[in-house]
Amino acid sequence: MVKDRLLIVDDEVDMLRLLERSIGQDLDCEIDTAASGTEALRLLEARNYDLALLDVRMPGLDGLELLERIKQINPWMTVVMMTAHGVVELAVKSIKKGAYDFITKPFDHEELIHLLRKALERSQLLRENLNLQRRIKEQEPFENLVGSSPAMERVYQTIQMIAKTDVTVLITGESGTGKDLAARAIHSLSHRYDQPYVTVNCPTLPENILESELFGYKKGAFTDASSDKIGLFEEARGGTIYLDEIGDIAPTIQTKLLRVLQEKEIKPLGQTKSIKVDVRVIASTNRALKEKIRKQEFREDLFYRLNVLTVHMPPLRERKDDIPLLAEHFLKYYCEEFGKPLKSLSSELMDLLLRSNWEGNVRELQNIINRAILLSTGDAIEPHEIGWTAELPNSCLVGRELHGMRYKEAKEEVLRRFHAEYLIELLRRNNGNVTHSARECGLERQALQQILRRYGLKSQDFRN
Repeated sequence: MVKDRLLIVDDEVDMLRLLERSIGQDLDCEIDTAASGTEALRLLEARNYDLALLDVRMPGLDGLELLERIKQINPWMTVVMMTAHGVVELAVKSIKKGAYDFITKPFDHEELIHLLRKALERSQLLRENLNLQRRIKEQEPFENLVGSSPAMERVYQTIQMIAKTDVTVLITGESGTGKDLAARAIHSLSHRYDQPYVTVNCPTLPENILESELFGYKKGAFTDASSDKIGLFEEARGGTIYLDEIGDIAPTIQTKLLRVLQEKEIKPLGQTKSIKVDVRVIASTNRALKEKIRKQEFREDLFYRLNVLTVHMPPLRERKDDIPLLAEHFLKYYCEEFGKPLKSLSSELMDLLLRSNWEGNVRELQNIINRAILLSTGDAIEPHEIGWTAELPNSCLVGRELHGMRYKEAKEEVLRRFHAEYLIELLRRNNGNVTHSARECGLERQALQQILRRYGLKSQDFRN
């Protein structure tokens, strides 16, 4: 067990020796002494102390000045002041400047030991509180990355190691594995955590729009450029830009992005001068970029610029131990979201979840739990309530339980299940893009939005 450290500061050498000897007999702590404020500062810069016992009246740097310097070095350090009898006003002044307490000379030994014990207890409580706050801060970025499997523990460790650097990161993994959550965690744990975090969903923007969004443009750069526009790289200045699914960007954008990574500068459309940008780049892909390089669809030099540090997000089928934790997480979230009492999964449904191949990974599981909350009527969700059977999940809208219902009620139940299943899969395929989803299913965009609202579905829940 690490001992507490006490620093005693007094310009009277005999008093220092007396205090060191007498305190050391009753308190189990390491004791250092300093005969001046300047000497004390050298010790404080070299070591961490739990408690300082300072004399107020000292030549040169006196106790009050030393107290102020201590609070600059370590605001949480506990300080007790020693004052001569009759100068209590100085002691009160020291309390206002941040001292924990004071004691007047000549002092009773037992009174001094009692005071120092209380001061050390305060230091211990502060230390525990700060450690707790630090652990909470370290865990907060991972609050949406649910899982305790060995595969996820490796992800957490990798993120913590690379977050403190400014190096470009490439996050790989199948669709629905949580690459966006990993990117957010890296930013939150970095020294840029309080600076902008800008996300760019590369596949959803056409080439010409993506270029102007990333780099900005000057007024008159093209027909519709009626005013200057700041690009997303400039918006992320000092922070992080996350380029989601970078494997889908066009070759011309790849070339300009390579320049950003090499030169740390951008050139807005229509501008002759480049602009320096201080931005950390995190990119993700669900594509095999080396295969795209072989087909000359992705620049090899850009790949190596991006692939400095890599985080691989494992597919759900390789971390099935996390399914119960994930299911519980999504149950709590969606029950709260929809204002429903907390539900659970039946053992039969949990067994099916554990047996599934999960081609859509965590997002597919999330959508199933979402659907289960909407479709189920009891406290424990059963497989048939979401159209699953033990033989073929997602294959049957008409379960046996409907056969005993009146025709109209059964029809309404089937329609409700159909809409929920159809819409969830439609949004999943289109990455939550309502315009693309409407075009695919043959509905007007407004009509599709009305149906989504009717069944409590939000397009943003299906975006990467």
